[in-house]
Amino acid sequence: MPAPTNLFKKNLLAGTRQMGCWVGLANGYAAEIAGTAGFDWLLIDGEHAPNDLRSISDQVAVLQASDSEVVVRLPNGDTDLIKQVLDAGVQSLLIPMVESAEQARELVRAVRYPPHGVRGVGYALARASQFAAIPDYFATADQEICLLVQVESKAGLDALGDILGVDGVDGVFIGPADLSVDLGFAPTADAPEIRAIVLDAIDQIAASGKAPGILTLDQGFIVECLAHKATFVAVGIDVLVLANGLRDMAKAAQDAAEKA
Repeated sequence: MPAPTNLFKKNLLAGTRQMGCWVGLANGYAAEIAGTAGFDWLLIDGEHAPNDLRSISDQVAVLQASDSEVVVRLPNGDTDLIKQVLDAGVQSLLIPMVESAEQARELVRAVRYPPHGVRGVGYALARASQFAAIPDYFATADQEICLLVQVESKAGLDALGDILGVDGVDGVFIGPADLSVDLGFAPTADAPEIRAIVLDAIDQIAASGKAPGILTLDQGFIVECLAHKATFVAVGIDVLVLANGLRDMAKAAQDAAEKA
């Protein structure tokens, strides 16, 4: 019995578009709701949301019952953190601020078992192996891990060609807000110059045979990115959906009160 098939990775390799949403409320119940929405994938954010290993693990467990594939973004590429979330059953990882091919190669090693990597062999304790119920987990786990690296700085952009040459990197996600700031623009990533840079990067990633990814809330830019063969695209953030929905509701209530 092998490791579970990573459908997110399988679809990326096939070039099938995957539409997703950021999950940043750091709560299992909220994640469960997101899992009913119909997205192809959901990203549990461990970089900017108040998540830790336990909250990530809880949300992964809840979302395993949904039709949405799970991606986890860690705060950095620390090998110990990677080991822990992989053991928690995560099969797709997004690592921020990757700026060199060497850094990408170290991440590949972190998600693979020896002799091809340095992932700790403790899967018998872990959800990843269904607590030792998957006898062939060690032999099959590596091929089901999807490693996505995030390029979001001038240094990362300059090294994009080298990063794309690293075997074991399955996709490259362009972080438009951080990239925009690093290049001297506003963090909104609305500048035409930034959008042109992002689209050019997506073209490079797609041409390399790896999957390009992006998060944008702009419907017009979503269409542009898809036209440039972006494969995994996040179109919303649950925190903003809740915050903006509540603000709109409060404003409508105030307007009604003033008219009464």
